[in-house]
Amino acid sequence: MKHKVQLFSWLLFDFANTSFSVMMVTFAFPLYFKNVICRGEPAGDALWGASLSVSMLIVALVSPVLGAAADFSGRRKRFLFAFTLLSITATALLGFTGPGYALLAAGLFILANTGFEGGLVFYDAYLPEIASERSIGRVSGYGFAMGYVGALTILLLLFPLLQGGINPENSPNVTLSFFLVALFFAVFSAPVFLALKDEKKKPVKTHYLGKSIREVRYTILHIMNYPDLARFLLAFFFYNDAILTVIAFSSIYAQNTLGFTTTELIAFFMIVQTTAILGSIVFGILTDRIGPKRTIVLTLCIWCVVITMAILTKDKLFFYYTGLLAGLSMGSSQAASRSMMAKLTPKKHVTEFFGFYDGTFGKASAIAGPVIFGVISAQAGDQRIALASLLFFFGIGLFLILGVSTRQTHRSGGNVSDGRDYS
Repeated sequence: MKHKVQLFSWLLFDFANTSFSVMMVTFAFPLYFKNVICRGEPAGDALWGASLSVSMLIVALVSPVLGAAADFSGRRKRFLFAFTLLSITATALLGFTGPGYALLAAGLFILANTGFEGGLVFYDAYLPEIASERSIGRVSGYGFAMGYVGALTILLLLFPLLQGGINPENSPNVTLSFFLVALFFAVFSAPVFLALKDEKKKPVKTHYLGKSIREVRYTILHIMNYPDLARFLLAFFFYNDAILTVIAFSSIYAQNTLGFTTTELIAFFMIVQTTAILGSIVFGILTDRIGPKRTIVLTLCIWCVVITMAILTKDKLFFYYTGLLAGLSMGSSQAASRSMMAKLTPKKHVTEFFGFYDGTFGKASAIAGPVIFGVISAQAGDQRIALASLLFFFGIGLFLILGVSTRQTHRSGGNVSDGRDYS
């Protein structure tokens, strides 16, 4: 019974935090930042992109060190709580921003997104503990499915506030939605902090943060002790780069290239969430049957079809069908990737290694992808050409993932700590 409560609370956290992702990163706040706070000025795009990149860079730099610190100290839940509290508080404060507060809003968003993305490192690291070796795929899929249910729920709840558009005239309703996102995040994330416990570990003689830095440095220098893990992380960098770019530019592409209205965008994102829920569950179960590697290969092939369809799209109706398939591949690829990482990660360093996965490689790709897309789009003068460039990144990721072996996992240990004694 205790395990079921812990599992449900872990799944509920994904339900809670995806409200931030869909509203503050993908849909509402980017448009509010550009149209209202920056008054539609072109400089708003640059400041928004810089804010997103800075937050990702912070997480990429600190995640492995703090992940190792959590492993050594056994205080994983405390780190998760601190990052979550940071995100919720900064999100609520964004409700007080308005025209002329661009730098303040950018700073608060950096804090909010750092808290959100940083918390994922510690949240994902619980997966190998709450799921058995045989059920990792399903549990990971259920987590992402709950996340997409949360995204769909928050969109439905806030639709009355947002249907008036994200513009100066509807600004009070939009800012109110930010307070509600913070409240939603706080309420539904609370159970995980009550159900999960920190590990009891013997105190080390040296400060665990200094020990963590040395541990991460050694891991970086000896990452090839885990060749399959290293190859997977490199593959993940490339295909996750393309996925995050699709997510970051989907609303802009729909509005600028196809002329979607705010109401049509909300409907589009709701449709994407429904197939993402289905994809997370179905492919999560499939992952346990055929393995995460084959599942990732299958989803990357689907992504290539999605990009091709998006390039050929000339009307809104066809783009809705593209969104249905994109949702299916989005949920499945993310769930399978997390399962793959859990299988390849040595148990002793689970949070540290998830720091590299969620932090260093995940966030570095989030920095590079949108920049490359934006440069190609600006130079070519056509977002379709920039979209076609993503096929190159999916291709590299597919090529690299084919060379990863999952016959032997390193969950029980590994060579990373060989010869090291920091006690």
